[in-house]
Amino acid sequence: MTASKSYFFCGIGGSGMLPLATILAEQGHQVAGSDRSMDQGRHDAKFDWLKARGMALFPQDGSGVTSADQILVASAAVERTVPDVARAEELGCERMTRAELLSTLFNATPTSIAIGGTSGKSTVTGMIGWIAHDLGLSPTVMNGAVMKNFADADAPFASALVGKGELFISEVDESDRSISLFRPTVAVINNISHDHRPMEELRELFLDFAKVATRAVYNADDAETAALLDGAGLPDAIRFGFGETSDFRASDLVEEPLSVRFTLTAFGQSHAVMLRVPGKHNAANALAAIAAAYAIGISVADAVRAIAGYAGIKRRFEIVGTMNDITVIDDFGHNPDKIAATMKTLKAFPGRLLLFFQPHGYGPLRVMGDELTSMFKGLLGPDDVLIFSDPCYFGGTVDRSVGSEAVIDPLKADGFKAELVPERESVGDRLVELARPGDRIVIMGARDDSLPLFAADVLARL
Repeated sequence: MTASKSYFFCGIGGSGMLPLATILAEQGHQVAGSDRSMDQGRHDAKFDWLKARGMALFPQDGSGVTSADQILVASAAVERTVPDVARAEELGCERMTRAELLSTLFNATPTSIAIGGTSGKSTVTGMIGWIAHDLGLSPTVMNGAVMKNFADADAPFASALVGKGELFISEVDESDRSISLFRPTVAVINNISHDHRPMEELRELFLDFAKVATRAVYNADDAETAALLDGAGLPDAIRFGFGETSDFRASDLVEEPLSVRFTLTAFGQSHAVMLRVPGKHNAANALAAIAAAYAIGISVADAVRAIAGYAGIKRRFEIVGTMNDITVIDDFGHNPDKIAATMKTLKAFPGRLLLFFQPHGYGPLRVMGDELTSMFKGLLGPDDVLIFSDPCYFGGTVDRSVGSEAVIDPLKADGFKAELVPERESVGDRLVELARPGDRIVIMGARDDSLPLFAADVLARL
């Protein structure tokens, strides 16, 4: 191992920061950090867990940055006026973004799998990680969400796994262009759709990502992805999907409320795949994971056997509980593709939907508001109720001129049962007021760690 270094994470509790800090700490590096939400008194359990793992935590006032030898890890969006950043500049500390640090670790590993795409990254990362772990490869896995297979009382925030093998599996992000920093052995692309960036820019990013890899695995059913990569001359690329021309093809899909099974055909042989997570989209995710495992030398049969034990990802269609025949589901859905996948899974079975969506920022609403509106118009039933709160906002100078009314108003104008309830506490009151036996209440949103607590509170009040 390389010599131990000292890292200071500004925003250590973030979904991308926490697992990376965990990996470095377990590799023997000195890790400390700060977080604005800790200063605001939120989510003590997460920070207590980090402290218990030997990481020193400080207020976000610059007091934890004490030496020029420390490497400051901070989002590129963190402003220079933040005390930690100002103090690091004053001392002359090296500064890295989360993605720069992660890609440095990732690219130094002999075998690597990077998972990209607008939707499904965390799930596919968790699936591949579990397959590799179950088969004894001891992988290191970097995820943006807690993987249930690796979570227990001692590791409730298991969004990373530190292995002893020569395999690194990580989801990668196109929203900040950092996907371009990674040089994977295998590049997995689930889908390409409008989220944080214009489509032309996304096409360029994903094409470069596929070309730089030794081998690409991509979704042939996604029109954008297929149009971009089918004619790109990628050596030994693997196409997955439900269509006849896919190299890894699913058929005979059988959906159950909490599971899905299908037949996988690859290289002329058929395999029965059983998953403990529901939905056609998870069947597609499983195809991606099995194909990626095959691309690094795992047999299809072994991958199929292993994936049957995959337990899922926190906040991905997570059943919080059922009370008085009303089920509460916590879900990470925050863009049109993710929300549509959850709604389609639910609509395979009877019952009214009470949907609460907390937008994860004002900027994303500006970028994808029209697509969200169109998606909801196509999937909301006449009895379903959709509630938006104001977008997630933790301070800063972001433009807040476009809010939740940009989606709710056109839905109301077209006769849908859509409501804007600005304050989240009032949303809870409204959901409890509306709920009746047979309903499914779905809590959706990203960036806000308190949403699972909100979902649990709604269940307790039913």
